[in-house]
Amino acid sequence: MAEPPSSWFDEEVEAYERARPSYPAALFHEIVAFLHEGGLAAPFGALEIGPGTGKATSSLVEHGFRVTAVEPGANMTAFLRRKFTGAPVDVVHARFEDAALAGPFDAVVSATSFSWIAEDVRLVKSHRVLRDGGALAVIDTMQIASSADRGFFERCFPIYLKYRPDEKSPVVQGEHDVTPPALPDIAQSTLFADVRLHRHRHDQTYPTDLYADLVRSYSNTQMMPREQREALIADLCALIDAEFDGYVVRPLVITLILARKR
Repeated sequence: MAEPPSSWFDEEVEAYERARPSYPAALFHEIVAFLHEGGLAAPFGALEIGPGTGKATSSLVEHGFRVTAVEPGANMTAFLRRKFTGAPVDVVHARFEDAALAGPFDAVVSATSFSWIAEDVRLVKSHRVLRDGGALAVIDTMQIASSADRGFFERCFPIYLKYRPDEKSPVVQGEHDVTPPALPDIAQSTLFADVRLHRHRHDQTYPTDLYADLVRSYSNTQMMPREQREALIADLCALIDAEFDGYVVRPLVITLILARKR
């Protein structure tokens, strides 16, 4: 990679906060139930990897967790510290790979960030900082194939090709078979047992200006030169207003992998 991934997100903190979806409350009930099932008792301590602007952090706090949030982006770190002033959240400015973490934690939680962690570190270090019976919880936001999008994503692909000629048509799965990329590694790992997958439908509707913020918050958009990036977004906005009544429906399934430390 040309530069640390944190910098790709760190320049658009406000756009990220406005546009990125939150997570279904049911996910956090499932995490709590899994911890109780493993014999652990509240109050729980969670290590959160790459919290961004704290979308999942807020839900963890609401469900009674004390959170140590490890965030590599300097701007994101400053935002988190302001957002969670007075809350049981300790924000550590570091890459997960490098952070010195006391532990042990009841849960290691990663919401839409696990894929950014070095593959030779993410499971080994998660296992190391967990207490016996603790849980790894990996959340992913997965766009699915659905008529709910009204054909928008097929229609907008030529716009991406105009600005990114090497763009590959995304491979999207159906609602009931969507599988997060980390599942095979976790399921085959000797470090974790009792691996479970939960899926929650969680479609998001964006008016044109908010969809512009969403696209602006993506890492591959942030990698583009600013003028090219804003031209892409302007063309997408024109398409939404002209052909899609000023809004986009993004059909999503939020997946949760739960696994228990061996």
